[in-house]
Amino acid sequence: MKLTPFAKVFIAVVVLGVIGLAAWHYEGDTIRQMIGGDKGETGGGSSGGGGGSKSGGVRKGEVILSLHGSNTLGAKLVPQLAEEFLKRLGATDVRTFPGAESDEFSVRGTLPGDSSPKAIEVKAHGSGTAFNDMASGACDIGMASRRINPNEAGQLSSLGDMTSLSCEHVLGLDGIAVIVNPSNPIQELTRDQLAKIFSGEVASWSQVLSPKGTINLYARDDKSGTYDSFKSLVLGDTPLSGKARRLEDSSALSDAVASDPDGIGFIGLPYIKSAKAVAIADAGATPLLPNRTTVASEDYLLSRRLYLYTAASPQNSYVRKFVEFALSKDGQNVVEQGGFVAQNVRAERETVTAAAPSQYKSLTAGAERLSLNFRFKTGSSELDNKALPDLERVIDFANDLKYSGQNILLLGFADNTGGASANVALSTQRAQVVADQFKRRGLTPGVVTGLGSEMPVSSNDTPEGREKNRRVEIWVRK
Repeated sequence: MKLTPFAKVFIAVVVLGVIGLAAWHYEGDTIRQMIGGDKGETGGGSSGGGGGSKSGGVRKGEVILSLHGSNTLGAKLVPQLAEEFLKRLGATDVRTFPGAESDEFSVRGTLPGDSSPKAIEVKAHGSGTAFNDMASGACDIGMASRRINPNEAGQLSSLGDMTSLSCEHVLGLDGIAVIVNPSNPIQELTRDQLAKIFSGEVASWSQVLSPKGTINLYARDDKSGTYDSFKSLVLGDTPLSGKARRLEDSSALSDAVASDPDGIGFIGLPYIKSAKAVAIADAGATPLLPNRTTVASEDYLLSRRLYLYTAASPQNSYVRKFVEFALSKDGQNVVEQGGFVAQNVRAERETVTAAAPSQYKSLTAGAERLSLNFRFKTGSSELDNKALPDLERVIDFANDLKYSGQNILLLGFADNTGGASANVALSTQRAQVVADQFKRRGLTPGVVTGLGSEMPVSSNDTPEGREKNRRVEIWVRK
């Protein structure tokens, strides 16, 4: 059949239209893949070595690891760790994409031998969500800016003992900074004053020796580990004032306080930004500002540990690999770059206060203090889950500098619940526990002694304060 010129034109237009429509769909799919997929599709975490449903725009099968929980960790640090982790695995084109909701991310890269990207999923909606999602199987690793509580540990008992070294991993350290507007002349506050301010009992700055003005409170939301830690360390059973403005995002809270002349809030160390941090005191202890030195030793009153939680025997092989990288020297460098306090060991010259005991001054003269303290499990002489990895870090530090055991000084301390002689004995025993661990690793410390309840770093009136005072400092002589 012979086609008329009009029919030929009509058919050509139809064919070109079909081709164009197909190309448009193909290009749209390609673009959606490049930017992380359709953000309307969300889902749970991964299992095994890369299963998992769509999450943060990542298509099924691409997620190799999922981390859920703390906004303090997940907003910036964990995506940075995930990028470096993928690069260590040899991944190329490693990039972080926003997820389906705020505080969600997809860190993507193409692993050797693969033709399509794999992803690490990060959802940072608060520490409480870490344990809920671990329980439901929605994530592989829980991120928490506080320690797991007994109820949460009980719900996860099928995954192992969440307080054991195989499940609880200290990623780094942070200080909960109490922040005010830079124009506020207040320099220090006590824990008691903080409790009264944030409960609403003290409502005017004039009540804490600052110019008049109504105090405006800013606090993180109930899901936040930062809030949980502040509540535990400061408020106790006293409720937070209902007048406090609650925010989910750490940066937003800091910005709000920095722009409010009457504002006060609490935030993680990396988020102080343009606000002003206030020194915090406790009864019988020296007021300290939150900084890398005071937080690394955990002497700062509101210092806290940052955690990763895993199953004792995870089926996903990437879980153990990621944790090992995060705790390694290179991983800790990323922690430091993220604004937190890393656990890599440093020797620092420290000014000993005039009020220090003469024995302490004599022992530490000419020595440098290492950037950590050894602490113990509650009610036990057994070293806690941070101390054991720290032993290995100190061994590596000593070997790198070719120090012998004779360069090492271990100074033990106790709380004040017993008599003077009993406390000296207890503090010496604690120092000896650490010394025995070093001996097993080939180093015999030159000085091992105890100073009893001298030089408390916290109040002995609370269980938390007494536990903080039970410690072993480590010094080195060159």
